[in-house]
Amino acid sequence: MSARPRLPPGAAASVALLVVFLAAWEWGPGLLRIPSYIIPSLSEVAREAVRMWQVSHVLMHTGVTAGEVLAGFALGSLLGAFIGYLLGMSPATEVALSPYILALQIAPKVAFAPLFILWMGYSVYPKILVAVLIVFFPVMVNVLTAIRTVDPDLINLARSFKATRAQIFWKIEFPASIPALFAGLRIGATLAVVGVVVGEFVGGNLGLGFLLTFGEGQANTPMVFVSIVLLTLIGGIAYLGVVLTEQRVLHYLPGRNANRRVG
Repeated sequence: MSARPRLPPGAAASVALLVVFLAAWEWGPGLLRIPSYIIPSLSEVAREAVRMWQVSHVLMHTGVTAGEVLAGFALGSLLGAFIGYLLGMSPATEVALSPYILALQIAPKVAFAPLFILWMGYSVYPKILVAVLIVFFPVMVNVLTAIRTVDPDLINLARSFKATRAQIFWKIEFPASIPALFAGLRIGATLAVVGVVVGEFVGGNLGLGFLLTFGEGQANTPMVFVSIVLLTLIGGIAYLGVVLTEQRVLHYLPGRNANRRVG
């Protein structure tokens, strides 16, 4: 008879904290005499969510934002990983491109959103491009750092056995960079939501960012809260997807399966 798997340490405490938070959200504003137009109760937000489901097509807006987040995250991650590996493998390329990549990162991303809208109109593409810009840098930096920290003795040993540059990359550098790559993907999964919302703030009539600005313009605080909760869920699902993929890919590393041990 197999033993039942145990919950990860702290799972019960996390659920308890969630219950306390929801209870405080429901009854706290009333006990503290906070007006509902400042902090609505949980039940008011739930009623607004039902109304938005029936009237405001919230499911469609959520799907648009989720699709933009997925596209921006995927493209930004691929571009960041590619540039990170390219710079890590070629110091001359790093010296040539680093100033421009740094300048692109320093420039505020909000400033690019109106420019992208002028170029591409009020479509999904400006939102995806803003997300790509935000996701790109953390993924690129993590990959580049991982390539730089590969043990040079391993590379010299491979070269002594006449390994080609491609073999050194695929057999040594790429496997060593995977943990850092997933660390960058974790960050990018949450930042992609920020990028898409910034794009939807600037222009557009679709997405949860649009509902946020619409609710703010109507002084509908519960609508704003519903939009924030849905955006949080999208970011959380994206982050969880990266974590689950990381566990499957890096199952061989120590500690990856620590939470699955049974006693």
